[in-house]
Amino acid sequence: AKIIEIAKKLSLQAARGGAGGEKLCEKHQEALKLFCEEDQRPICVVCRESQAHRLHAAVPVEEAAEEQKEKFQAHVQILKEKKEKLLGLKGLEEGKRM
Repeated sequence: AKIIEIAKKLSLQAARGGAGGEKLCEKHQEALKLFCEEDQRPICVVCRESQAHRLHAAVPVEEAAEEQKEKFQAHVQILKEKKEKLLGLKGLEEGKRM
């Protein structure tokens, strides 16, 4: 659920950024162009250099969004496969009852 939430936030931010409506850092009023992987949230370039994030891994928001999207799609695929397996088992059980 957390991955889905992050992916949605990043997708919305990327869409807003493309339309010129970038979200700004509350502290520095700078565009949130980076994603802090440790804190799992977007940050600005000034925050990246601050004590709070200096030692954290940070990547461009677009890159983080793509990575989260890929992870999400992998999880969706796993769930689809489990669903198909369960439906198959359900069908077998229903067949035994008849």
